[in-house]
Amino acid sequence: MVLTVLLISFLMISSVSAGWFDFLGDNSEAENNETNFVVGYFVEFPPFEYTDDNGEVTGFDLDLAQEVCDRNNWTLVKHQIIDWDSKEAELHSGAIDCIWSGFTINGREDDYAWTEPYFNNSQVFVVKADSDIFSVEDLEGKDIDVEMGSSAITALENNKELKEDFANIYEITEYDTSFMDLESGTCDAVLGDCDVMKYIINTKYDEKDYRILETPLSLEQYGVGFSKDNTELRDQVQKTLNEMYEDGTIDKIAQKYKDYGVPEGVIYP
Repeated sequence: MVLTVLLISFLMISSVSAGWFDFLGDNSEAENNETNFVVGYFVEFPPFEYTDDNGEVTGFDLDLAQEVCDRNNWTLVKHQIIDWDSKEAELHSGAIDCIWSGFTINGREDDYAWTEPYFNNSQVFVVKADSDIFSVEDLEGKDIDVEMGSSAITALENNKELKEDFANIYEITEYDTSFMDLESGTCDAVLGDCDVMKYIINTKYDEKDYRILETPLSLEQYGVGFSKDNTELRDQVQKTLNEMYEDGTIDKIAQKYKDYGVPEGVIYP
């Protein structure tokens, strides 16, 4: 009888623990099925995806995805892509339904089934406020940091003449590292998505300490990327997004992030 009581207690504790972890949103390993909508995202890409002070993963993209799920009676499953270079493999293997993470369409038009673009973005250089770098031309012979696997890499590949002018291009895995490099003098500039740069500067540092160069390296647009043979799900998500545009929901969600310039970047039909 004692063993039976202990076994029941153990099972109850295990069930409560499992429920607690589900409550915390640790559902990245949930099964991909018809009721789950599994979104692949890169966790540190604020204000589109980031971990808030309560340890919850949130952001503009995930807010949009949650609303899409609510309207379709789906369960949103947030699947963190640890290695951004593996995003295509995760998508094509069926581990995720889509990539919804400040995902640039330009240069990848034929690689995915895309929704309509929903956000305008630009790749910009950030320097220290007291730097003698005021234009892209001033970056000749300088060292820069850029996120590994990002569209900034693609932008550099499309500007080979500029790329060859840099002394070194360091590929980093997260922007926190790049700003530490910038502060220490390990690099002279950081190349990244404009709104992400604004968010990091405004929330983690003193905005007076950094400058964004006026001329962007490239202009691009974000979309939601599905595997090329998954157009039916893509179309359903697009239909729902269109409804959200029409009733003002997308604008309402964007206003939550107005301090970081998100409403100005939203593409309206």
